[in-house]
Amino acid sequence: MSDLIYPRSPRETMCGWMHLPRFVDKIRLQLAGKLHSDYQGNFCKGFDGLWLETAGVRVEEFIEVVRKSITDGEVCDWVFRNVNKPEAVKTAHQQRMLGTPKKDDAEGQARLKMRKEQAGLTNRNDIQTFVDFIDADEKRI
Repeated sequence: MSDLIYPRSPRETMCGWMHLPRFVDKIRLQLAGKLHSDYQGNFCKGFDGLWLETAGVRVEEFIEVVRKSITDGEVCDWVFRNVNKPEAVKTAHQQRMLGTPKKDDAEGQARLKMRKEQAGLTNRNDIQTFVDFIDADEKRI
């Protein structure tokens, strides 16, 4: 049996923020010593880092929030109290995630192509973004 535990889909939302439930899952897995090595390289980087930057939250601070919480509701309460961003910012964050890599981003497109090849997903033309790739790689689509 595999020791790989998939975090939630990057498409899931919490407090109106796309990717936040996934990031919380990754933090909890990391704190428990169960975050698979496949996720270690991008932990608190990539889409995690994008959320932190957009929300204006320091990584150490947010990890501590998750460490002290038991439920998603407690994390959500903290986010509602401490991350005061208008809906337009959350929407822009979501659109940025769903549009990565952009069609004209040659480097990003090459990286997506490489990841698809490594995962044996080269025949999946429906995978156009990294969010698509994550969901396909984790067997959700």
